[in-house]
Amino acid sequence: MSTKEQYWKYSLIVIILFMGIIIFRQITPFLGGLLGALTIYILVRGQMRYLVEKRKLKRSLSALLITAETIFVFLIPLGLTVWMVVNKLQDINLDPQTYIAPIQQVAEFIKEKTGYDVLGKDTLTFIVSILPRIGQIIMESISSLAINLFVMIFVLYFMLIGGKKMEAYVNDILPFNETNTQEVIHEINMIVRSNAIGIPLLAVIQGGVAMLGYWIFDAPNILFSGFLTGFASIIPMAGTALVWIPIAIYMALIGNWFQAIGLVIFGSLVISQLDNLIRFVIQKKMADIHPLITVFGVVIGLSLFGFMGVIFGPLLLSLFFLFVNMFKKGYLDGAK
Repeated sequence: MSTKEQYWKYSLIVIILFMGIIIFRQITPFLGGLLGALTIYILVRGQMRYLVEKRKLKRSLSALLITAETIFVFLIPLGLTVWMVVNKLQDINLDPQTYIAPIQQVAEFIKEKTGYDVLGKDTLTFIVSILPRIGQIIMESISSLAINLFVMIFVLYFMLIGGKKMEAYVNDILPFNETNTQEVIHEINMIVRSNAIGIPLLAVIQGGVAMLGYWIFDAPNILFSGFLTGFASIIPMAGTALVWIPIAIYMALIGNWFQAIGLVIFGSLVISQLDNLIRFVIQKKMADIHPLITVFGVVIGLSLFGFMGVIFGPLLLSLFFLFVNMFKKGYLDGAK
C-alpha cells in the first residue's frame, strides 16, 4: 500500500470516528428506543423469516404484521401500566408538610431517647426543595418513554425490512474471522433472549408473591405495591427490598407494628430469597451466565443505557470477557 493510499485509509478512519462520535452524542436520548428495537428484532427475526420464506408474504407486509404484533403484545400492556401508575400518582399529595410531619415525630422520638438530632435544618431544607420536583421528574420520564417507544417501533420496522441484508452487512464489518463472528452473534442472541424473556417472567413471579404477602399483612394498595415490587425486581442486590421495606416502615409509623414485623419477615425470607433464586436459575438455565456477570452487568448497564441496561449490561460484560478470551486464544496461546 502506497503512502497516498495509507493517507486515504487513515484519514477515512478518522473522519468515520469523528462523525460517529457526533452522531452518537446526538442520538443518546433515543438509545433506549434503539436498543429496544434491537431486542425485539432478535426475538422476532424467526417469525419474519417464516412469513417471508415459508408463507411467501411480501417483506413489507410481514414487517407490518410483526410491528402490529409488537404494538399489541408489548406497547398496549406497557401503556396501560403507565396509565395506572400516573393515575395512582395523581392521588398522591405532594405537600411537603404531609411527609415532613411524621418524619419530624420520629426524629423527636429518637432525640428524646438518645439525645441525637437525626434531622437537622439542612436535611429539612433538602426534603422541602426536592419534593416539588418529583412530579416534574415523573412527567419528563414519561415523555422520554413515549418518544423512545415511537423510535423503537419506527426502527424495528426498517430493521425487519432490512433483514438478512442488514445482518450480512454487520457480519462483514465485524473485525473477526468466521468462527469468532458466529460466536459473537450466538452470545448476543443467547443473552438478549434470556434477559428479554427472563426479566418479565421474574417481575411477574415476584409481583405475584409480593402481592400475596401484602394481602396477608394488610399492606396499603396491594395491586399497585405488587406492581412496584415486580418492577423493582430488575434491580440487582437491593431489588424488591426497595419496595417492601418502605411499606413495612410506613405500616410501623401508623401503628401497625405486628403487620410491619410480619411483612419484614416475609420479605426477608420469601420475597428477597425468591428474587435471588429465580434470577440466577433463569439466567443460568437460559444463557448459562455466571451470576456475577448478571449482577454487575445490570449495575453497569443501568447507568449506561437506562432501563434497557438490564438486558445490555450483562451482554456488554459477557462480550468483554468473550473478546478477552478471543485475544488469548488467537494471540497469546499461539505465541507460546
